[in-house]
Amino acid sequence: MKLAFVTLRYAPEGVVGGAETLIRQLARHSAAAGHEVHLLTTCARNHFTWENERPAGTESAEGMTVHYFPVNTDRNLDRFLSLQAKIDRQQPLTREDEEEWAANSVRSRELNQWLEKHAADFDAILVGPYLFGITFDVSHIAPERTWLIPCLHDEPFAQLSIVRDMFHRVKGHLFNAAPERDLAQRLYGLNGTRAHVVGMGMEPFEADPEVFARRHGLEHPYILYCGRREGGKNTPLLLHYLDAYRERNQTPFHLVLTGSGDYEAPEALKPHILDLGFVSEQEKHEAMAGASVFFHPSTNESFGIVLFEAWLAGTPALVHAKSDVLRWQCEQANAGLWFQFYPECEAMLDLLLQNPKLARRLGENGRKHVTSAYTWSAVGQRLFSALNS
Repeated sequence: MKLAFVTLRYAPEGVVGGAETLIRQLARHSAAAGHEVHLLTTCARNHFTWENERPAGTESAEGMTVHYFPVNTDRNLDRFLSLQAKIDRQQPLTREDEEEWAANSVRSRELNQWLEKHAADFDAILVGPYLFGITFDVSHIAPERTWLIPCLHDEPFAQLSIVRDMFHRVKGHLFNAAPERDLAQRLYGLNGTRAHVVGMGMEPFEADPEVFARRHGLEHPYILYCGRREGGKNTPLLLHYLDAYRERNQTPFHLVLTGSGDYEAPEALKPHILDLGFVSEQEKHEAMAGASVFFHPSTNESFGIVLFEAWLAGTPALVHAKSDVLRWQCEQANAGLWFQFYPECEAMLDLLLQNPKLARRLGENGRKHVTSAYTWSAVGQRLFSALNS
């Protein structure tokens, strides 16, 4: 097959968001499977400014042909942010307002022009995530051969009429988990034959569970969080709950953080936090292998890459019950627990921290689940079965 994957950023040498990582990995493994793959992306590196930092052009990378296109620089950012704030507050918008919001989102005229010229050359065009102008544009250019990788969350943006129309316009949908597919079917009344659950393949790794604590001089068990520190990932709740747990319980622990973003930790919790910021993949995996609990408080996930990595390291998870996807992943793997309110969180932490044998058993369940259901062989079979359906 000849395939085009469209994603907002491509950075094999650095860190990008989960949706972009997913699309890059699907693309590179499609190329490794013998398909001709073109990856279309922007010249941006920073997902806050969307400044064009890379030169436009074409290069070969990871068995693919990668095309870089500049982001439009003439969008009305003030109008975009004003409309986005209204959407986030669930204030009513007209159809014209929704279209103006999309028109001033991240877009690329050059990317659109290239795809308009070459779309007919591809057997399938795969694009995501769902809430960016580039994705809306691609869905209009070649809807009859476009597959949406939405990375859908239950959020106000998903309620927009232009989003509903996009889901109905494209040829099909590739979801990361059954609850994500079910959410789309509830919101948009999708035809089930066009909705496929694919997910992302994971690469097994080996990591010594003793080395991280020894390297950093950690004397007590530690709870690990990996990812962006922001309200959208529920890190304020994580810090608040762990501060309360420290005050109410005698079990000593450290909190280890990796990732990016500023945060305000309670004063009493600060001495117990080890914040490493960005770390290498090896150190991240070592941190996961040595953790007693991998804490993932986000309620807006469509897959949970770091959750699967923690399971590959043999570590049990604690997730928020309001994330249908993360709770479903824990149920499927029998490798994690979940909470909705603080008393439940405290009880689950007690269970995991005070019962290391149980924690190890759950972590091992997770490793077995990922290495059976989420190999690239299994994911590739699901992906190409969908594209050929």
